[in-house]
Amino acid sequence: MTASTASPERRPVIALVTDAIYPYHRGGKEIRYHELINRLSSRAELHVYTMNWWRGERVREGESATFHALCRCHPMYVGSRRSIRQAAFFALACLRLLARRFDVLEADHMPYPQIMVLWLVATIRRKRLVVTWHEVWGRDYWHQYLGRAGALAWLLEWLAMRAPDHIIAASAQTADRLRSATRGRTRLTVAPNGIDLDAVASTPPAGDLVDVVVVGRLIDHKRVGMLLDAVALMHAAGRHVTCRVIGDGPDRAALHERAGRLGISGAVEFRHDVGEQKELYGLLKSARVSAFPSAREGFGIAVLEAIACGLPVVTTSAPDNQARHLVARSERGTICGESAQALADALADLLDRTPAGPAGSWLQDDTWLTEFGWDAAAAAVAGALLP
Repeated sequence: MTASTASPERRPVIALVTDAIYPYHRGGKEIRYHELINRLSSRAELHVYTMNWWRGERVREGESATFHALCRCHPMYVGSRRSIRQAAFFALACLRLLARRFDVLEADHMPYPQIMVLWLVATIRRKRLVVTWHEVWGRDYWHQYLGRAGALAWLLEWLAMRAPDHIIAASAQTADRLRSATRGRTRLTVAPNGIDLDAVASTPPAGDLVDVVVVGRLIDHKRVGMLLDAVALMHAAGRHVTCRVIGDGPDRAALHERAGRLGISGAVEFRHDVGEQKELYGLLKSARVSAFPSAREGFGIAVLEAIACGLPVVTTSAPDNQARHLVARSERGTICGESAQALADALADLLDRTPAGPAGSWLQDDTWLTEFGWDAAAAAVAGALLP
C-alpha cells in the first residue's frame, strides 16, 4: 500500500469513568476532567462514562469526547454524606464496560466500589486500569466519619488502592500517603491539579467588594460553618467584616439558617449561581482575603485559584488538609488552628495587613504558580495513560 492510500494509524481509545462531570456538578475533580479532556483529545479518542446528568439520549457527543450515561442520575449525597446507594448503583452500572471498546481504562477513585468492578472489567478484557486519586482518607478519618462502620470503609479503600495497574496522584502529599499505604507496590505518577493562569490574568474584578471570600462545596468537611462563626466573632469584637460564600451543596439551607441565627445575614452574601470560571475569578478578585477552613482536602484547587487571583489565604492546620502546603508556599498565606476563634484572629490579622480594594496581581509575589498549568498536568496524565 502506498503512502497516499495508507489508512491513518488508529488513535488509542481511553475510557474515562467518573460519576460526576462538569458543568452539571462543580468541584475540583470535575474541573480537572474538563480541562484534561480538552487537552487529551488530540492524542486519543475519549469516551467518558458517567451518570445521566443531561436530558435526552444516553450518548452525547461533546467537542472533545463522547459522553455515555451508564445509569440514571442518582443523588450523590444523603444529607452531607456520600450516598451508599448511589455508589452501589454506579458500581454495578460499570459492568456495562465489559461490552465497550477501549484500550485503557481510567477512573476517578471516589466513591471506591466502582474501582473493584472496573478491576474485574479490566482483568477480563486484559486492559490496563489507571485510577486518579485525589486524597487518602485512612483508617482514622473513616472511623471519625462512620464510626464502627469506618473499618469496613477503610478496608474497601485499602483494597481499591491495590486494584489499579497505575495510580495518578493529584498532589505530591497524596502520592506519599499512597506509597505508604501500598508499600510502594503500585506505580505512581504525580499530576497536580492546574489552573488557567491566562484566564485569571485577563479577568477583572466583578461584584461588590467584600472582606472575606470562601469557595467550595457546601458540605460538612469544608467547614464553612466555622467561617460563619468566625465572622460572628469578629462582629462581636466590633469588626463588621463582610463575607461572600461561593458554592452549593447539601448544607446550603443549614448555612443560611446558621448565618441568620448568628445575626450576620446582612453581612454574608451567598452565591450558589456561579457557573463560568471567569465569573468565579472576577468574584474572587473583588475580595480582600480568602478563607479555606476545610478539614480534609486532597489538593485544594480553590486555594490555588484564590492565590492566583492575588488573595492572601487563611487555611487550617488540619492534618488531612493538603491545601495547607499550597498556602505555605504563598508569601502572604497563613495557617491557623482548627477553631473559629483561631480563624477569626488570623483573618483579622490578614485584613490589617491587606490594603483596602480589590485583590492585586498574582505575578507580584507568587510566580511559582506557573508550575500548575493544565498543559503540564495533561502531559503527565498522558504519560501514565499512553506509555
